Amino acid sequence: MKTWLITGCSSGIGEGIAKAVLKKGDQAVVTARNPKKLADLVKEYPNTAYVVALDVTDRESITNAVKEALAKFGTIDVLINNAGYGYRSSVEEGEIDGVDQLFSTNFFGPIELIKEVLPTMRANKSGAIVNVSSIAAVRSGVGSGYYAASKAALELMTDGLAKELKPLGIKVMIVEPGSFRTHFYDTSLKGTEKKIEDYAETAGKTRKENVVNMKNQPGDPMKGGEIIVETIERDDYPFRLLLGSDAVRIVSEALQERLKEIEDFKTISSKSDY
Repeated sequence: MKTWLITGCSSGIGEGIAKAVLKKGDQAVVTARNPKKLADLVKEYPNTAYVVALDVTDRESITNAVKEALAKFGTIDVLINNAGYGYRSSVEEGEIDGVDQLFSTNFFGPIELIKEVLPTMRANKSGAIVNVSSIAAVRSGVGSGYYAASKAALELMTDGLAKELKPLGIKVMIVEPGSFRTHFYDTSLKGTEKKIEDYAETAGKTRKENVVNMKNQPGDPMKGGEIIVETIERDDYPFRLLLGSDAVRIVSEALQERLKEIEDFKTISSKSDY
């Protein structure tokens, strides 16, 4: 029986991960800023689900959550950094306080959690860390530059982390979801209050107040959670797990475009050599 620590479990893919873990009989430390939202999980799995309040932007909250998890179950075998949200703004309109909060949640919070669980995983010479990123880390969009940057930072940090931990017997995986039927497009979406008229027809159209969640996204968060849990348990797990048929299509197109650009300009690129 393994012990999983999962962030952002109150809804969406995080909830799907938590349910998949508990359904398979493992122990789960389920976290959210408001632990009351997780009452149903504990009611259904009273012996294996343990709720901990966690604000990933608060260092003390992170330290206390890990201490509680270790006190309850004795170890942490798998860390799932899932908590995060979107931010809509043109680059020029972005407000530094809002961007700081975005990076604290999407990037720096996961780093602090990783640092807290690694001593236990290194001592055990085993474990797994899964960081939930986004297809935005591969291809950004109008009005999503800051969100994409936070996820790209998470991915490149994770790339280095994976190489550092592989010799220690610790797995590392990135998940790149496409569009899922979650609260990402409504209550979880944040953005700038600043408005510049020149962006009305570009980033302005993607502002949070102009986004209507039609709840017709192709991704099922419960299935997504199950796939993440099943895949990190495999011996042949991928470093980057695309989640959703739209993710496969969009990332494939973006990488093909990048390869074409390299090929088209390789002669110019190579001129800088001695």
